Amino acid sequence: MDTAQRPRRLAATLLAAVLAGTGLTVAAAPAAHAAASDAVAKLPIGSYSGLAVDSVHQRVYIADQRDTNSNGTVLVYDFSGRKVATLQREFGISGVALSEDATTLYVGERGRVITYDTGTLQENGGYGAAYDTCGRQLVFTGDKVWSTSAYVYQSYQCATASTALNMLADGAVNSTGWNDVGRLQLAPGARGQNRLLMGQPKESDAPNPFLASFDVSGTTPVRDASRRFADGDGKGALDLKDMAASADGTKVAVADATAGTRLLNAGDLSDASGQYQALPAGATSTAVAFSGDGTYIARGAQATGSTPDLLVQSADPADGTPPLEFAFEGSLDGNGVAPRGLAWSQDGSRLFAVTRGGTGQEYWLHIIQPPAVQYDTRFTGDLTHSPSSAVAGEPLSVRGRLEWDGPAPAQPLKVTAVREDANGTHQLGTATVKEDGTFTVLDEPDLVGGATYRVSFLGDLTHRPATDVTRAVTVGKAPASITLAGPEEATMSGGVHLTGTFTAQGKALPERATLTVKRTDRLGTGTLSSVTVAADGTFAIDDLPRTRRQVTYTVSWPGDDLHTSATASATVYVSR
Repeated sequence: MDTAQRPRRLAATLLAAVLAGTGLTVAAAPAAHAAASDAVAKLPIGSYSGLAVDSVHQRVYIADQRDTNSNGTVLVYDFSGRKVATLQREFGISGVALSEDATTLYVGERGRVITYDTGTLQENGGYGAAYDTCGRQLVFTGDKVWSTSAYVYQSYQCATASTALNMLADGAVNSTGWNDVGRLQLAPGARGQNRLLMGQPKESDAPNPFLASFDVSGTTPVRDASRRFADGDGKGALDLKDMAASADGTKVAVADATAGTRLLNAGDLSDASGQYQALPAGATSTAVAFSGDGTYIARGAQATGSTPDLLVQSADPADGTPPLEFAFEGSLDGNGVAPRGLAWSQDGSRLFAVTRGGTGQEYWLHIIQPPAVQYDTRFTGDLTHSPSSAVAGEPLSVRGRLEWDGPAPAQPLKVTAVREDANGTHQLGTATVKEDGTFTVLDEPDLVGGATYRVSFLGDLTHRPATDVTRAVTVGKAPASITLAGPEEATMSGGVHLTGTFTAQGKALPERATLTVKRTDRLGTGTLSSVTVAADGTFAIDDLPRTRRQVTYTVSWPGDDLHTSATASATVYVSR
C-alpha cells in the first residue's frame, strides 16, 4: 500500500500536567494546531539524493542516491501521495531538477544528464557530462541547468574530493572553472532572479566552510557575495545541510546543523535583522524551504522521540504566530526530515517532506497542506476570577471566553496566561479552550498585593492572534486562626490545663508556628512560656495560677508576609 491518509498529530507531545477540575494545561512548548491533511507514502528506495516538485502536472520527483553497483530510479508521485511511475535507469543516478516552465525533468547519471518530457514521462534527450562518482547535484536557475561533478575511486574520498561547478549548454555539461573541496551543495535563487547559491559542507575538512551567491544571468557565473562564518577563534563555522532563497529574493535561509536556522540578507549574506525562533531543544537542523507564494517557511530537523522534526510557520520572522509542529516517530513516519528533504508547490498549498528512519536507509514522503485561510479571533467580555477575594497561596481561577470566526478548529485552541506582580512576570502555561469558547486558568498567587492576569491567544496558521485581555486582582493574606479550650473552674494547687489548635490557610509555613501565651489576673498581665504547635496543629498549655478568682489566658500569633495574625482567649475561675 503506497499511501496512508489519517489525521496528524502536529506537535511534540506536550510535557504537561492537567490540573484536575479545570481546563488548564501547563506546558513547556507552544500549542500545536491541526493542518488540513497529511498523506504519507513509504518510498521503495534505500537512499535519497533529490526532490523536485512539478506544480503544472502535480507531480513529485524523488531520486535515489548514486550507487555504482545497481540501477538508479526516479520515483514519481502525484499530489495525493500515490506513485504514478518509476523512471528506471541502467546506471546509478543522483540529483533531479525541473525547468522553470515544468516541461523538462533533468536527471543526473555518472557521465550524463538525462532529460524527460514531464507530460509523457518519456526520455527525450541527454547531455554528456564530466564523470561523477560522488553524487551529482542539479539546479535549474537563470534559464540553465547547473551541476556538480567529482571523480574519485572510493566513496569515502568524496568528502574531500575536488568538486567542479558545471553548466549545461550547447548539448553538454561544461565546466565553469569554479571548483572547491567537498560535496558542494547548490540551490536556486528566487524564481526569475538569475541567481545560484553554493555552499561547502563541514565534512569537506575545510576549517571554515563557505556560502556563496552567483549572478548567472550571463554566459558564465559571477560570484557577487560570499561568507565564512567562523570567528577569530575558529568557532561558529558553517555546518551546512540545506539552503533556500525567499520568494522575493531578499533573504536566504540556511539549515545549519550547529547553529539551527540562519536567516541572511541575500545581497551580501549578512545576518538579517530578524531571526526565526530557535528549533526545539535536541533538534538538529537538516532542511529549509520557502513556499513559492512567499507565505510560509518550512524548517526540517532530526530529533528523537516526540521532539518536533518539522516547523511550518510564517516566512516573516517578526510574525509571532506559533508554528505547526510535526514529530515524526518511527515506522509510520520516519525519525526526522532528510537533509535537503523539503520542497513546496508553487502556490504554497502543499509542502513535501522526505523523512528517513530505521538504519537511515528507509524513507517516507509526507504531503502536508497548511491552511490557506486565516480567521479573526477575539476575547469577549471581561475576565472573572474566583474566589472573589484572592488569597496568597490558595487556588485562584481566572475565567474568560475566546471567540473565533470560520469553522470550528480541528484541535482545541489554547490560550497562554501570565501573572504580573511586584516580583515580575510569571508564566502560567496554556489553558485549553472548550467548544463553547470558555477557558479556565488556575493559579496560586504567592505575593500579597496587586496582581494582573494577562491572557493571550497567539494564533495559529488558521486563526489570527487576539488582542490580550487582562484582569487586576488584589491578593490578600491567607487567614490564620486559633481555638483555645480550658476548664470553667480550676484550683491553684491542681493547676490549669488548656488545649487548642492553630490553623494557617494558604501556603504552608516554613516551620511550626510558635505562639505567645499571656495570663491576666487581678494582679496584672504577664507573659508565660511560648508554645510550639505540633505537626497536626494542636498545642497544650499547663499553668499554676498565682491567685484566686478569674484568670484569662490569651494565645496569639503575629502572622507573617502571607498570613494574618490570630488570637484566642479562655477564662478560668480559680479557687484554692
